[in-house]
Amino acid sequence: GKAVVWDYFPVGMTQHDHTHVRPWRAIARRPSRKIRVGAVEVGGDAPISVQSMTNTVTADAGATIDQIRQLEEAGADIVRVSCPDEDSTAAFRTIAKAAKVPLVADIHFHYRRGIEAAQAGAACLRINPGNIGSADRVREVVQAARDHGCSIRIGSLERDLLEKYGEPCPDAMVESALNHARILQDHDFHEFKISVKASDVFMTVAAYQQLAEAIDCPLHLGVTEAGALRTGTVKSAIGLGSLLWAGIGDTIRVSLAADPVEEIKVGFDILKSLGLRHRGVNIIACPSCARQGFNVIETVEKLEQRLAHISTPMSLSIIGCVVNGPGEALMTDLGFTGGGKGAGMVYVAGKPDHKMDNDRMVDHIVDLVEPRAAELKAAEVATVAAE
Repeated sequence: GKAVVWDYFPVGMTQHDHTHVRPWRAIARRPSRKIRVGAVEVGGDAPISVQSMTNTVTADAGATIDQIRQLEEAGADIVRVSCPDEDSTAAFRTIAKAAKVPLVADIHFHYRRGIEAAQAGAACLRINPGNIGSADRVREVVQAARDHGCSIRIGSLERDLLEKYGEPCPDAMVESALNHARILQDHDFHEFKISVKASDVFMTVAAYQQLAEAIDCPLHLGVTEAGALRTGTVKSAIGLGSLLWAGIGDTIRVSLAADPVEEIKVGFDILKSLGLRHRGVNIIACPSCARQGFNVIETVEKLEQRLAHISTPMSLSIIGCVVNGPGEALMTDLGFTGGGKGAGMVYVAGKPDHKMDNDRMVDHIVDLVEPRAAELKAAEVATVAAE
């Protein structure tokens, strides 16, 4: 095939590096202090991390490890694991040793589970001080977190505040969160992040906006119990997208009644849409119309499947005709625009490069993307090694 020269964008530079000339795309993130969840930094200038949660029986270590591995392959930075009983925390040690990403132990009601999870290798404890029990029990859990290098995630609406305000509302959620933060601060523990998630998008956004003004700790974003794959994705994109665009949020979880892997995919897609994270091939495609020179929808489906294994950030435009094709291809690493007579134009680094038959186009694009992704990855590794 034709040799392709990628000399328009420098190695490692793609269409997402242009906020210096397009300031309206820049997002000023809320200043927050940085904590660690294992090896992953959360807050400050750290990349916004994407997490999900296992839905296996935690006591079944093998099944839980298998699901964590799937999440890791999808790009998860952090994975949460529920620890409802002693069998779960007993299995947690094996699970934590096998995991390549830090694990958050989800603890409710029983303080001993929190202590056991910290001892078993949890990188973070998700607790609600209000349902852990007495002040002594809370102190023991905080001490276990300190002793074992765990951070803590807090955030829930306490019953007394629900009674005070009459119904769940942003004011009640923020007051509850700040009360929980004060408990940890009173124990001189500051490695915590806060979540004020709700299933209502308006309440979620308003609560996080208030909380962002009230405290400097990292914020864990989410629209809780958002729903099934399609509806939950839409709700999460609206809620999380609004906050992230405003610079609020340090780690996210998209809560879907679906395969947890889909949560990671949607999370990265939200961040990619805002230019906040870049992972994998970002395909820009038209919805197609009668002008299309090839089957756009079928082509995009094939390319998404064929390129799903690539984690290196790249951009690809697939446009059915010349009305929008050249413009979209201008700022992508690679593009294909439909033409006539069963062929279209391949664009490389924003410039028309060569023609390609429609029936060979998918294989050809894959053959171009894979070595380029490998080249970019090698350059990234070399840069890190030289630092």
